[in-house]
Amino acid sequence: MKSKSIIGLLGMAGFVVMADNWVVSPILPAIAKNLGINIAQAGLLISAYMIPFGVFQLVFGPLADRFGKKQVVTFSMIIFTLATGLCALGLGLTDLALYRALTGVFAASVMPISLALIGDLFPLKERQGAIGTFMGISFLGQGLSMAVGGVIAYFVSWRGVFALYAILSVIPTLALLKAYGSLPSVKNPQARFLAPYRSLLANRKSLNTYILVLLEGVFIIGSFSYLGAYIAEVYHFNYLYIGLIMTAFGVASVIGGRLSGKLVQAMGSRNLLTLGLLLAMASDLVLASWGQRVGALLAAVALLGFGFIFTHSTLLTRATEFAQKARGAAMSLVAFCFMGGGGLGTALGGAMITRWGLADLFYVYGAALLITWMLSFVLVGKMVLSELAPQAAKQ
Repeated sequence: MKSKSIIGLLGMAGFVVMADNWVVSPILPAIAKNLGINIAQAGLLISAYMIPFGVFQLVFGPLADRFGKKQVVTFSMIIFTLATGLCALGLGLTDLALYRALTGVFAASVMPISLALIGDLFPLKERQGAIGTFMGISFLGQGLSMAVGGVIAYFVSWRGVFALYAILSVIPTLALLKAYGSLPSVKNPQARFLAPYRSLLANRKSLNTYILVLLEGVFIIGSFSYLGAYIAEVYHFNYLYIGLIMTAFGVASVIGGRLSGKLVQAMGSRNLLTLGLLLAMASDLVLASWGQRVGALLAAVALLGFGFIFTHSTLLTRATEFAQKARGAAMSLVAFCFMGGGGLGTALGGAMITRWGLADLFYVYGAALLITWMLSFVLVGKMVLSELAPQAAKQ
């Protein structure tokens, strides 16, 4: 199978996973109302997904390196489909949180292992464009998820959202099974479980990158998680309008993903990282200061999408060069830091909302993103990707 076709196939799986991954935010008010809980309590559902999603990256990465990337992704998609269907049956906060945790466990392999496979297939000069395309397809699912989730929550119920995604996930799962024999499978029988992580964390360049990814997750996902609740509180819009407005994030992510390869060639990875972090910071500050105006709200949501994709695709490309023989582990550690940070940022955000309110949350996270940008000069410096090649060859 051609490399571009593989990106399309993996993108289909990423499309569904990301659609499910981010859908709770726009329907969070609907879930809270139906279950009789407040927004801060409902926010635990996001953490219940993100934390196991992050933790199990550390399991699936070495498994993929040893037994094959296509084997792990295909098996995970099968279980993910079943777990997503269970979410539609949740009767209370506890069991729904358990179902979301189970979904997060098996969704954990799809994005990082797909990215590791792309790292195997594409040379460094072509890699950010390939990653941007894959991320763009995947985040198209996230973008459409906002509108679809809002429509179904408004006209049917939030349960219908999970039922639909379980049905949709059957499509890429069957496609993976059909193409299974033609997919490449690079295995490393000598791959060990803990050794790659010790090596990655012992190296200053890779450790600093993972710290930056963690901070990105805390403040960018932490900001995104409460966008739906903010719109509901300020505008009292129904779930349909909330989903449509939040689609701007996904649309911006798709456009940014398509542009990232060209932008990194034109301005360099260091400048693209700076642009991403500053756009995300600007999004939070616009929300906190002028979010009561619809135009400013839409602009802020789109800015967060661009900020996310520029930042994340740059850090992902850097991480693909850390360990060529243990690329699954390297990418899994990225996802662990990112989604674990997102779970932490969401949990901290819930505590801030309870004490100070939604607007203050965006002020705090906006300021934190500014600090993260300044810290990035210490952590990753010039971000010259070619400097990582000798390091990667040794691992």
